[in-house]
Amino acid sequence: MTVMDHRHKPCHFLLLLLLLITVFSAVLAGVSSETDVGRFDYGEALSKSLLYFEAQRSGRLPYNQRVTWRDHSGLTDGLEQGVDLVGGYHDAGDHVKFGLPMAFTVTMLSWSVIEYGDSLASTGELSHALEAIKWGTDYFIKAHTSPNVLWAEVGDGDTDHYCWQRPEDMTTSRRAFKIDENNPGSDIAGETTAAMAAASIVFRSTNPHYSHLLLHHAQQLFGFGDKYRGKYDESLKVVKSYYASVSGYMDELLWGATWLYRATDNEHYMSYVVDMAHQLGGLSWAMSEFSWDVKYAGVQLLASMLLKEEKHKQHSKVLQQYKSKADHYLCSILNKNINGTNVQRTPAGLLYVRQWNNMQYVSTASFLLTVYSDHLRKSNTDLECHEGTVTPDEMLGFAKSQIDYILGSNPMETSYLVGYGPKYPTRVHHRGASIASFKEHKGFIGCTQGYDNWYGRSEPNPSVLVGALVGGPDEHDEFDDRRDNYVQTEACTYNTAPLVGVFARLIELEEQKLEEEDVSLVATYKR
Repeated sequence: MTVMDHRHKPCHFLLLLLLLITVFSAVLAGVSSETDVGRFDYGEALSKSLLYFEAQRSGRLPYNQRVTWRDHSGLTDGLEQGVDLVGGYHDAGDHVKFGLPMAFTVTMLSWSVIEYGDSLASTGELSHALEAIKWGTDYFIKAHTSPNVLWAEVGDGDTDHYCWQRPEDMTTSRRAFKIDENNPGSDIAGETTAAMAAASIVFRSTNPHYSHLLLHHAQQLFGFGDKYRGKYDESLKVVKSYYASVSGYMDELLWGATWLYRATDNEHYMSYVVDMAHQLGGLSWAMSEFSWDVKYAGVQLLASMLLKEEKHKQHSKVLQQYKSKADHYLCSILNKNINGTNVQRTPAGLLYVRQWNNMQYVSTASFLLTVYSDHLRKSNTDLECHEGTVTPDEMLGFAKSQIDYILGSNPMETSYLVGYGPKYPTRVHHRGASIASFKEHKGFIGCTQGYDNWYGRSEPNPSVLVGALVGGPDEHDEFDDRRDNYVQTEACTYNTAPLVGVFARLIELEEQKLEEEDVSLVATYKR
């Protein structure tokens, strides 16, 4: 017996050694694989993406502000009009508070928490995500001063762009602009409805009073936007050169109603989404983008996810039509459509919708693919496209490939998420980050002084805009890190917001694969 034990022990040792070598070889071999785990730290990327929203804050910064190179700004916003509009977010590298993209940012952050709150909690980042959402919704509550009034913008893009200043030094106009019964803006009313309704779901268990308040505002705003219809850029010409509502307001009305249904389970809103589907374009527009301006793909996807529920059988015909349009969007992203309706890709495989700030479309597409892949997995179904069937794992794998490209798996070997990895853009087109921090250099920097002394510098920005997703490379995967190359080096809040959810899901995927590897290793060793 002793002899047999002595003989078999080396065999066990060699087997274990062989298994370890196999595991490490697989890890090394899988560095460039779409489905293998280990190349990128999605937890770090998630943490850094949430930091970005603190850098974009306007107003009086809280005691727990983590981006310490920023300070208070915009403390008199709304004063000229007799309202308190202090707070909210700057959308990008300037200091105007544009309500439409800000609301879309908050909607996407909220949707990320709704879908992946458990994963965010497990990483310790849920509280930061809730803070990012609430910073926006607190502002929307202030901006909705009466049932039929919403303050849509603070600041003037023309005068703002004339200056290159830190937000703490602003000398530009802070005039505020509103929509009301005589100056409608159904698009911004609809998107702000969506943001507040989605956020009400987020806060339902942790802050029920606040959740109820958000829902009250959302319902009022939707009623206002639906009754007094019109494009906000027709009422407020000041936004036309910056955030024109090219798609119109019909998508936002459907979008707002969809989120109100999710928040209330009130059949009135479900009936609106179904009954108004044709009139408001929900079933006629086959999309290849999802963005702060165009919400149809989001509406179509959310509506199609209701098909499996028994209580919606009476609406199955319309919901099936929504699903057909959602499938078209997803198939176009996955290069599985016909008749030239697929989204273009760069030679290295990045989705490419248009030249200016292309990464916004990459992040939203990755988010919708991720969410819908989970939906299909739960219902044990695949995505049927003209050019073949796509499994949920394949959908998530493609979304992961886009995220990995963002984080550095690209021909430039650059992370387009600022502050992540060994190489990332250092000359981001951003006023606050490109000038010495107010905390370190309190001397006033005037309107044109920033252009004279800071804008044209070849050196990296004094402050790192951690977590910002810049516009990204061109159609040839090329990127020029210059501050004046705003098409590629400017970042926006709505670029990063969808990434929060995708990073959280990829963290889940990593944990799942590690668990499966552990189980497989133990099973193999036992054999």
